[in-house]
This record gives sequence, C-alpha cells and structure tokens, in this order.
Amino acid sequence: MEITAEIIGLAIASGAIVGLFLGIFGGGGSVLAAPLLLYVVGVSDPHMAIGTSAAAVAAIALFSLFGHWKGGRVKWPCATVFAASGLFGSILGSSLAKMIDGQTLLIGFAIAMATIGLSMFRKPKSEGDPDITITPKLILKLAPLGLIVGLAAGFFGIGGGFLIVPGLMLATGMTLSNATASSLVSVTIFGATTSANYALSGWLDYNLLGLMLLGGIFGGLVGVFIAKKLASRVNIARKGFAAMIILVAGYVGLNAI
Repeated sequence: MEITAEIIGLAIASGAIVGLFLGIFGGGGSVLAAPLLLYVVGVSDPHMAIGTSAAAVAAIALFSLFGHWKGGRVKWPCATVFAASGLFGSILGSSLAKMIDGQTLLIGFAIAMATIGLSMFRKPKSEGDPDITITPKLILKLAPLGLIVGLAAGFFGIGGGFLIVPGLMLATGMTLSNATASSLVSVTIFGATTSANYALSGWLDYNLLGLMLLGGIFGGLVGVFIAKKLASRVNIARKGFAAMIILVAGYVGLNAI
C-alpha cells in the first residue's frame, strides 16, 4: 500500500499500542495488531495484516522481553521448553491458515479474540513458586502444552500469550509475574515463525512492519514501566483491557460477516 504521512502516523501509533499492552500484560496485547492494521491503518488483505502483525508482535515482544529479563523475572529453562515445542505447532497452524479464505479467517480470528477477552476476566492466582526449576516431569507437562498453544498462535496469527501465561503457571507452578515475563519468549518465537511462513507467500509489508516497530519500542518501554507500577492493581487493568478486546472482536466479526 502507498505510504503517506497519515499512514506513517497511524502505523507508528498502532505499534505503540501493541507494545504498551505486551509490556504490561505479556499476553493479550498482540491480538490487537491485526485489527489495527486492518481498520486503523487501512490494510485491505487479511492475510497481509496477519502476516505483518505477527512479525511486528514478535519483534516488539522481544524488545519487551529484555526489560523483564533485566528484572530477573524470566524463567528461561521452562520458557525455552514451552517455546521450542510450540515452534512446530506454529508452523503447522500458520500453514493451515494460509489455505483459508481471508474473510473466513477473520471470523475465526474474532472468535479467538472474544475467547481471549473472556479468559482475561478470570482472576489469575498470584501465588506460586518464584524459585521453580526445570525437571523431567515438568518437561513432559510443558512440551504438549507448548505444541497446542503454538498451533493456535500460528493459525490465528497471534502471539498466544493469553494461553501461554496460564499454561506456564499450570504446568510449573511459577508465579504470575514469572509466567507473564516468560511468556514473551514464546510470543517472540511463535510470531517470528508465523510471519516467516506468511512472508514466503508474499504476505508481509516491510514498510508497515518497520513503522510499527518504531512505535512498539516506545510502547514496550512504557508498558514494562507501567507493569511495575500496576503490580497491586493489575487485575483491574486486565478487566478493562479484556472488555476492550471483546468490543473489538465484535467489530471484526461483524465486518467479516
């Protein structure tokens, strides 16, 4: 698409929004990337929007990951096992999605968005073991979950953080803070794999990707900062964000239909 001054501003702002929510919540923020490209920036092809948004989410998540890593919140052994097994699922999921008509895919995307929003109303447990270490037993729990989440993330072109966070907590017993930070490892890998698959079919706009990354860097920094400040009020913030996701899901679904 033609890059105008308006498009540049909208793409940078869209990246900042995605980066902000990824930095705060780890999961959920990535699901806004494709709708922002479609209905704010003006991308006409759903596959192009999903492929480009997946690349942007991967890069923004990687940037946010460094902030959490410096804070010592990432449990690398557990996060690596989950992400490595999910890598294969994301390849399969994105390959299947490319075979589906764009409008049909958007209907499924809207359903996934609504599910994400509803899941965020569930109050996550903040208790957990902050000193969790990887064991063969944990690997057997993490690997199958990672594969399933990777499949969903690749199919819908989303980071999958809303599934990764509870999945990590369920399988390992780590704290919410550790799971949120560790989920960004998988969000980065799933997004990169999905976008690479779409790029092979020509469904990736590099100009828009670069602009979203500019905004995402700033948004990610702000998000990580806010995440520290909202430690005691994160559940209230999650509910407000969840309500917004559900409204956007309804808009995406109605437009697709």
